[in-house]
Amino acid sequence: MADIELISYEPATGAILWRNLIGDAAEEVAIARSGWAGWAARPLAFRIETMRRFANVVRQRADAFVDLIARETGKPLWEARTEVDTVIAKVDISVTAYAERTAQRRLDAPMGSRMALRHKPHGVLAVLGPYNFPAHLPNGHIVPALLAGNAVVFKPSEKTPAVGAFLVDCYRAAGVPPECIRLLIGGPAQGKALAADPGIDGLLFTGSATTGLALNRAFADKPEKILALEMGGNNPIIVWDTPDLHTAAVLVVQSAFTTAGQRCTAARRLIVQDRLYDPLIETLDRMIGRIIVGEPHADPAPFMGPVIDNDVADQLTESFLALLMKGGRPIRHLERPIEGRPFLMPAMIDVTGMADRPDVELFGPILQVIKASDFDEAIAEANDTRYGLSAALISQTPALYDRFWSNARAGIVNWNRPTNGASSAAPFGGIGWSGNHRPSAFYAADYCAYPVVSNEAESARASIGIGLRDG
Repeated sequence: MADIELISYEPATGAILWRNLIGDAAEEVAIARSGWAGWAARPLAFRIETMRRFANVVRQRADAFVDLIARETGKPLWEARTEVDTVIAKVDISVTAYAERTAQRRLDAPMGSRMALRHKPHGVLAVLGPYNFPAHLPNGHIVPALLAGNAVVFKPSEKTPAVGAFLVDCYRAAGVPPECIRLLIGGPAQGKALAADPGIDGLLFTGSATTGLALNRAFADKPEKILALEMGGNNPIIVWDTPDLHTAAVLVVQSAFTTAGQRCTAARRLIVQDRLYDPLIETLDRMIGRIIVGEPHADPAPFMGPVIDNDVADQLTESFLALLMKGGRPIRHLERPIEGRPFLMPAMIDVTGMADRPDVELFGPILQVIKASDFDEAIAEANDTRYGLSAALISQTPALYDRFWSNARAGIVNWNRPTNGASSAAPFGGIGWSGNHRPSAFYAADYCAYPVVSNEAESARASIGIGLRDG
């Protein structure tokens, strides 16, 4: 049978960017299994130094990395540069997190013994990466996994394999043994094969709820394997009792349309106080009309690039039309300014009167607007989702934020800040269909190693003081 290639295209131009043969999951896992024990046996200080060399390699290659991310995802250069900066910063953050979350400790113990708490790596961890942050998000799994002593088999999204290959080359250039960081090129079939391979000890996933739920079912009879899922959100942003509608509009635009809406923390639903509805929508409409949508290297720099490909653009167009058919009132239509390319203009649609609103993550620049008459109704609307990743309140009233924080069902609850832009120095995760209670970012250390508690004494001393016959 002829070898099959995976080809990556630039979404902004349609040009071929990269091509490579599709890999074999079983072969990559077997290689990783052969090498992880030696990596785990190296001192922690050695692994930390290797990761710091990795950060330096990325620094040295930053310009090329930025350009590649921009070309393969379509995101503007300024945003691709932010992603590379985050990849570099992840190393020091992960070292701190490892020391805080999984450090060796001595505990009190009776009778002259000692109690030790240490952590061991799982072994071989599979990492499935997404296309929206093809370097930052898998790196957020891989760096803490390698620090803990695991080997990693990384399958990047089939939509962004070139960035995945570049990232793996940086690890290897820094001195991570090649057998301990494996690259699996392929599509859904290779991802399924990797997840099902008996040689992995766990899987770390960032992506859609559909895939995450399938993985959850597949691992249901495998309690011995760690599974960490980050699955996105149908995130609300509430605007209530605020006089500064310009700032509110800026925060809404940043929440809904950064990365062309392709962030798991992007605001999908704007819930607005009825008395603020008309002036806020007018302000938003003017601001959205000023947004530059263009290719990554354009001058002036665009705020948004295209979505990842034409299939996604077509699906989003169909979703917007479905909202219209269900009774949504368009405020700004989802327009495609360049025929044949996946550029989309930001869209807004009022769904206040729509019955049975679909609880889905529309992964693109579509903002649904809901008018509310009281704050309890607004919170109820915010929580009307199976997801629970991010939620934000724009308000000048601290008491409202206290109520919002207490009642919002989300792992990230923000006040007068966007729904997105989470810090890697804090845990990142949600509830419901947004994850399986394995938060990533600073808490990634928790799922990359398991605790081992030891009760230790240098000499054996024991007696039985009751329940024995005289001997």
